[in-house]
Amino acid sequence: MDIITVLLTIAGLALFESITSIDNAIINAEILATMKPWARRWFLTWGIGLAVFGIRGVLPWMIVWVMASGLGPWEAFTATLTDDPAALRAIQDSAPVLLLGGGVFFIFLFTHWLFLEPKKFGLPGESFFAHHGAWFYAVGSVTLTVIVWFSIARNPILAFGAVVGSTAFFITHGFKQHAQAQEDRLRREDRHLSEISKILYLEVIDATFSIDGVVGAFAFTLSVPLILLGNGIGAIVVRQLTVYNVEKIRKYVYLKNGAMYSILILGFVMLAHGFGLHVPEWVSPLGTFLIVGYFLLLSWGRARKTRKSASLKKKSS
Repeated sequence: MDIITVLLTIAGLALFESITSIDNAIINAEILATMKPWARRWFLTWGIGLAVFGIRGVLPWMIVWVMASGLGPWEAFTATLTDDPAALRAIQDSAPVLLLGGGVFFIFLFTHWLFLEPKKFGLPGESFFAHHGAWFYAVGSVTLTVIVWFSIARNPILAFGAVVGSTAFFITHGFKQHAQAQEDRLRREDRHLSEISKILYLEVIDATFSIDGVVGAFAFTLSVPLILLGNGIGAIVVRQLTVYNVEKIRKYVYLKNGAMYSILILGFVMLAHGFGLHVPEWVSPLGTFLIVGYFLLLSWGRARKTRKSASLKKKSS
């Protein structure tokens, strides 16, 4: 990679990690509000080490290490930054399965949001899908069937990767639903829980929500050091949002839309890579910047109209 591509990749990773972790930041802020100052400080300082190095660093490294058979731990970490032909070949041979699984994971993630999750409608047609939520199961099943069919024709192990991607989606989705239910319980019963319990809960939440960012990182690069750097910057941004700006972020109502459409594009990029199609390295970061930028402007316009409307009502009263 040239230096421009490296910088663009890191910036794209940081932005993607930030926007996909907005829900995480909101949950963190609500739970932190019930915690004592010492527990809050511990989570926001020492907890960042676990968030960056424990999850966003170790998980992609472990994925590459497991998928690229024949590589040792250090080789798996540095493979894409070295000129070792054996290491590079191992990464290239294992990449299609990993990327196809990640692509299926992201397609499922997007369609679930489109059909079933509550949202502010940012584009025409979103309300139609929201009113036909039961279609998610049909669309998801047919999509997986088609991908597996074409995968078997190319390489049966690719079909296995696609099934693993769908399995990962349902597992992580179940954990997220449980996390949201636990958040409600914590807000109702916070007096009965210790500060340590709340810290541990927040760390589990952070690990669960980090999976989307880790999986999506492979659409940008297979280099673990770059993933660690980009996702680490994003994780730090999320911590800052948690402390200072979470209420301001809530006003940008279409940021989640931007995150999900970015996920859709990255899902297609990963599927294309999995089936052996060449996609330039700049497509993922540039696509993320353009999509998020559009929905950021859309959100800013909505917030501006809301402020004007509130100001007019105040004057009229």
